[in-house]
Parts: sequence; C-alpha cells; structure tokens
Amino acid sequence: MKLVIQIPCYNEEESLPITLKVLPKEIDGIDEIEVLIVDDGSVDRTIEVAKEYGIKHFVRFTKNKGLAKGFMAGVDAALKLGADIIVNTDADNQYCAEDIERLVRPILDKECDVVIGDRQTDGIEHFSFIKKKLQKLGSWVVRKISSTDVIDTTSGFRAYSRDAAMRLNVVSEFTYTLETIIQSGYSNISIKSVPVRTNNKLRESRLFKGIWNYVYKSVITMIRIFSFYKPLRFFVALGSIFIIIGIGIGIRFLTLVYILKQTVGRTYLPSLILGTSLIIIGALVYVIGFLGDIIAANRKLNEEILYRIRKLEFKENTDEKQHV
Repeated sequence: MKLVIQIPCYNEEESLPITLKVLPKEIDGIDEIEVLIVDDGSVDRTIEVAKEYGIKHFVRFTKNKGLAKGFMAGVDAALKLGADIIVNTDADNQYCAEDIERLVRPILDKECDVVIGDRQTDGIEHFSFIKKKLQKLGSWVVRKISSTDVIDTTSGFRAYSRDAAMRLNVVSEFTYTLETIIQSGYSNISIKSVPVRTNNKLRESRLFKGIWNYVYKSVITMIRIFSFYKPLRFFVALGSIFIIIGIGIGIRFLTLVYILKQTVGRTYLPSLILGTSLIIIGALVYVIGFLGDIIAANRKLNEEILYRIRKLEFKENTDEKQHV
C-alpha cells in the first residue's frame, strides 16, 4: 500500500521546511510513503529547499496556474507514481501532519473513498467571526447541492483512494475544494469527514484578496458547478422564476382590465407585453435546461470513458515501474 502526500507550492521556501519536517515517516497499513511537490510557478528557492530535504518527485509549472490546476496535476503525477492513496496538504503547515493517519484510516479500512479533514473552524483563533459564519453557511450550501454530509467543505486537507482519484475532473480555475465534493456527491463516491487539528498561521492566504472576494468567487463556482452537473434542475428553477413573475403580471393585467374595469385614461398593454415576454423567456430557459440535461448525460459517458482510459494508463505505468 503506497501513500503519496502531494503539497501544492507557490513561493514557499520559508514555510516548506516546517511542513516537510513533521510529515509522517510511517503509518500502520502503509508500506511506502512518498512526497510530491507541485510547484505552481514559484520564483523563489522552493524547489531547492525541497531537494535539500530529500524530495525526489516534482511537478513544475513555469507560470502560476492556480490551485485547481496544480491539484489535478499533482493527482495525475501521484497516480503515475503508483499511489494507492493520495493525501493533499498545504505547504504553509496549516494542518497538523500527525492527522494524516486520521485521513487515510477510513480508506485503509474500506469505509469510504474520499476523506475530508474537518478543521473545526469554531476553534480557530485567527478566523474572524464573519469568516466562521460564512464558512458554515458555504459548507451548508455545498452539502445541499452535493447531497453529502461534509462538515468543512473548503478544507484542503483530504485523502483520496486510487479509484476516486481517477474519477476526478476539475473544470474550475479557482479552487478544487468545492467542485470535487459536489462531483463526488453526484458520482456516488463515498465521502467522509474526520476531525483534524490546525497549526498557527504562518502567512496570509494567497488564494483570495479578502473574505468578500472569496465569497464572490465561491458563489460563482458553486453556481457554475451546479449548472454543470444538474442543468435540468438549475435551469428549470431559473426559468420558473421568470414564468411565475410573468404569470403574476398577467393576473394583474386581467384583474385590472376585466374584473375592476380600470381602463379609462390609461392602458395596461405594456404590462401585458412584459408578462408575456417573461413567460416566453422562462420557456426558453426550460429548453436550455433540457438541452443541458442531454449534454450532462453525454458528459457522464465521457467521464466513464476517461476513467477507463486512466485505469489502463496508470496500470501500465505501475507495471512498468514494478518491472524495472
């Protein structure tokens, strides 16, 4: 059983040594532990520092491509290394390395395929009151959309079984955290939360400029993913809003003109045109939803084909490595 710990890095020469020093050297049930550094276009000594600590496996971008791209590149590289379990952690030592065993244990015990570390954000001192509340609200929304019970949906401290990792497809360019949970929920991949500890903050987050910037990007990401995975539900709900408003305006028109007879000195024709237009727009949005549902069915077939291709590709890579 092989565990690969992947660490996305962007200019982490100062914090990376702290993170690498405390990584576990052995875990019951794991035969081999390797570390993979995903260098997202660093311009400092991140790579040199990692090599000084004996790291041999790297994914390197010549330009910063963002957390989502780095995460998927790391997963791909870890699978090629023959990983049975992949753990993702941060280079700023945010998460307690000792809890990596907590992450992999449910996968080793065949309880689930994805494990998300619950940071228990209420107890994190450097999180503001607003941030804590927004974290809870965002996690609740993601749980509803994904039909999962993940407690801390934005946690980057997580573990994937080999099979679950081969099914991952991230289209977001902002972050992988929300999309992979929603995708797991829709793909019936078993997912579980476990409590984990966090360390003192070493630096400010580089993922977003401020809390409201993060909220904005997260909302856009959730809407995009929901429309991507459940287009019929999304567009029917959106179209219904237009239709309900249009019908309401139509009822108002009929009431004023035919029941109350308020036609002297004014016309309600614009209201009739507006109501009719909204109903037509709603119907068109319904059509978009049906077309999207057809595309979504085709996407599922493509994902299954991609999964089978990955199984063959990574099996060949593993076989070649064992042969050598």
